[in-house]
Amino acid sequence: MDLKPISNRMYGFLVLYDMQTTFYHSVLAGINDEDALKRLGTKANHVNWLAGSLLQERFELANLLGVDLKSGANELFKHHQGIKEEKYPPLKSYETEWDKISPILREKLLNVTDEELDKVIDFPVEQMSFPLFEMVSFNTYREANCIGQIALWRRLLGYEAMKYM
Repeated sequence: MDLKPISNRMYGFLVLYDMQTTFYHSVLAGINDEDALKRLGTKANHVNWLAGSLLQERFELANLLGVDLKSGANELFKHHQGIKEEKYPPLKSYETEWDKISPILREKLLNVTDEELDKVIDFPVEQMSFPLFEMVSFNTYREANCIGQIALWRRLLGYEAMKYM
C-alpha cells in the first residue's frame, strides 16, 4: 500500500489507519448481534455502539475532507450522540460500510495538504473549533481506544481474544 502522503505529518497516522482498518474486522469477528448489544449490567457502551460510532467517525472525517457520503446509521450517531435504547443495525452492515468508506478516506488522508490540515473547523452543535490536523489526531487515538474496548468486551462476553493477523 502507498504510504507516501503529500503531508509528512500524515505518515504515522496512515500506518495506524491501515492497522485499525484491519483490526476493526478482527475485533468484531464472530460476535453475534445479540451479544453485541449486551452491557452486562453496566452503563458502558456496548459493542454495537462502539462499532457504529467508529464507522460514523470515519464517515465524518471523510466528509470534512470533501466526501459527500453518510453512514446507514447516521441518525443514531450524528453529532457524537451517546448510546440509546433503540434498535441498532447488525454488525455485518457496519463492516460492509467500513469496507466502503475506508479506502475512500485513506485516499483523502494520503492527499491532504498541510494547508488543509491547518484549516480550523467549526462544529457548532458541539460548540468546538480546532484544526483538521487535531481532528485526524483525535480520530486516530479514538479508533485505537474503541477497538481496545471492543477487545475487552470480547473477553467479557466469553469470546476468544482478538487476533491481530
